[in-house]
Amino acid sequence: MLWTQKYAPQTPAEVVGQGGVQAVSDFIQRYPGRKKAVLLYGPSGCGKTTSIYALANERGDELLEINASDTRNAASLNALLGSALKQRSLFGKNKIILVDELDGLSGMEDRGGVDALIKLLEHSFFPVVLITSDPYERKLSSLRSKCELIEFMPLSPTVLAQLLSRIAAMEGINAPAAVVKALARRSGGDARAAIIDLQTLTEKSLILKADDLSSLGERRQNESMMKALMKILKTTDSSVAVAALDAVDEDLDDVMLWIDENLPKEYKKPQDLVRAYNAVAKADIFRSWIRRWQYWRLLAYVHIMLTSGVALAKEEKYSQFSPYGPPQRLLKIWRLNMKNAKKKSIAEKIAQATHCGTRKAMKQMPYFQKMKEIGLELSDEEKDWFRKSR
Repeated sequence: MLWTQKYAPQTPAEVVGQGGVQAVSDFIQRYPGRKKAVLLYGPSGCGKTTSIYALANERGDELLEINASDTRNAASLNALLGSALKQRSLFGKNKIILVDELDGLSGMEDRGGVDALIKLLEHSFFPVVLITSDPYERKLSSLRSKCELIEFMPLSPTVLAQLLSRIAAMEGINAPAAVVKALARRSGGDARAAIIDLQTLTEKSLILKADDLSSLGERRQNESMMKALMKILKTTDSSVAVAALDAVDEDLDDVMLWIDENLPKEYKKPQDLVRAYNAVAKADIFRSWIRRWQYWRLLAYVHIMLTSGVALAKEEKYSQFSPYGPPQRLLKIWRLNMKNAKKKSIAEKIAQATHCGTRKAMKQMPYFQKMKEIGLELSDEEKDWFRKSR
């Protein structure tokens, strides 16, 4: 038997490291409310599905689980969910409808799938729990407004180590604390993966050895910059914000541009914006000192100001959805460079023919454009640009 099943929490109190469980319980308790469904989101193995099973078990509710990957279009959704959302349980129990892997609706085959789900939710007699890893996928935009969003965070190495130690003790495994902590760190916040690794490594012997960890390889949670931004701009927890960039392969200069671009979209109160941009400005000052004097130890302050500094600048979390986007400044620079590429190419040839610098040739371009013949070997595109720009 898999230990993930054997040691699955039976009550919400047994779910570790997730404050979102209480929010889900409150939603189910007060149903029907303003929203017909709750949308749980977070990385794999953080306890989203497990929490719903634990809640249903404690309440004595009937749980109907449907995998969205198996119902990719409107017809299949209506067939599976249509009657389930309206019919009472055969045993007179309350019912919870769980639609897992909502990401499965995001593909070319699911034409009408999201719209069909929205219509079904409007007529539901029971609370519906939707689960996805990324709620801000474009195709789910119309569904988001119909749901209450609850985030489940990756489990911290400390919480995971405590969970693994408890399971090891119940299985009679000799698991040194240092090795358990190393295993927890390698799991990347994924409890399911960590428990499976523990079972795999100790299947033949009841000893967890440090040498065995090398066979697992390093799990890297390659989060997108969008998810990192969500953590920084949506949280008021310093530790969450500081860890947001751990799995993001982005230069801090680029991170600064991302935050600069998206801050006004998220922070609506002027005083929050002032404090946040003050943190970004301080990060920029530290960055300039690093470039000028090579004081690389200041890089830690840049990281703190761009994460915790920006996150704690707001008085409270903003609940509205904000459409984040890439830095437009870089896009504008790229467009300007593309626009001036031909001009610069011609200026280099003028500079070579007239024995002057490229910058001076760029400034004197209007004079050269009025000259009929200056003996330059221009490409057809450059000649066309030269004629149109006169």
